[in-house]
Amino acid sequence: MKNKSKLIGFTCAYTPLALIEAAGYVPFRVLPMGEPPDQAGSLLHDNLCPHVKRILDLAFAGDIPDMAGMVFINSCDAMRRLADAWERVRPNDPVIRMELPTTVDDNSVSYLGGEIAALANTLSGMNGRPVDQERIRAAIARYAELSAMLEKLKSLINSGVLRGGSPRIQKLYNRASTEPIGQLLRELSRMISDEPKHVASAGDSVPVLLFGNVLPDPEAFSLFESCGALIVDDDFCTGSRLFSSAGQSMDETEDIFVQLAKAILSQPPCARTFDPDHPGKIARDILSRASACGARGVIGHTLKFCDPYLARLPAVRDTFRDAGFPLLLLEGDCTLRSIGQQRTRIEAFIEMMR
Repeated sequence: MKNKSKLIGFTCAYTPLALIEAAGYVPFRVLPMGEPPDQAGSLLHDNLCPHVKRILDLAFAGDIPDMAGMVFINSCDAMRRLADAWERVRPNDPVIRMELPTTVDDNSVSYLGGEIAALANTLSGMNGRPVDQERIRAAIARYAELSAMLEKLKSLINSGVLRGGSPRIQKLYNRASTEPIGQLLRELSRMISDEPKHVASAGDSVPVLLFGNVLPDPEAFSLFESCGALIVDDDFCTGSRLFSSAGQSMDETEDIFVQLAKAILSQPPCARTFDPDHPGKIARDILSRASACGARGVIGHTLKFCDPYLARLPAVRDTFRDAGFPLLLLEGDCTLRSIGQQRTRIEAFIEMMR
């Protein structure tokens, strides 16, 4: 029986969402939140990424809707193993693997452009709908509009004009990565134009930038705010990073797949991506971003067993120490319980900056 689902699942911010939308599908990010039962250990080793294991837990529990396919980027070894396990737990989901370069240069752009073109052919073959350049450019324009609206809403929420704080911003990111873009654009437009405006004071909350690999649960942001932080920006794969490349202008004379590759590789880099011409770029970018958004301190939250991020942290620590900029580094499994266990450290860090 043919799979009639319009959802294409994904797990990585390097996934070309506009291409999936242009092919007639709805990108659906699998976002583990809460405390799903730990069944992933039957297929994945205990020292693998807890985020990856919690995604597989959702598959075991049947808490994921039917999907037409699942795109896996080879973002890390743990994600590769997740793709293998996915085929066993959800054999009816066609698994589509994409190779992602580890460096950022002209050869990487060319290679990733080929991978995106191959994905277009795969999606077209699945539903018989050609993925032509006109459809792709229209989808790119819609995602550029989405990116602009998310930035506008983030500005209104951070300034206190709209209520909800950083937990609401994260809810918007989650919705933008799981819901059909057309109806979401209409709803976000109504939020911006029609929702009652007011002016709220941040009180004695301290503006902070959060960064790390993944933190999809809005309640985690609530926990940080309850410790006295005002989250003015983030750099997470599950947050602003996913939509940071959507607003870039496109050159209509250049191959569309190469343009998509350029945009994707120009977003704030994941720790597994390395720019050989600019070593230490991730650390400097975080510091620059913190200064630009008015943060008085930075909190990094990294998953246990995430080798790419853990390998970058010494450079981050050195960069912030040399700049004299307050930095707190946390490590956990992204559950509220894990973050809550470090509440005392978070509160002490915030108090130090008051």
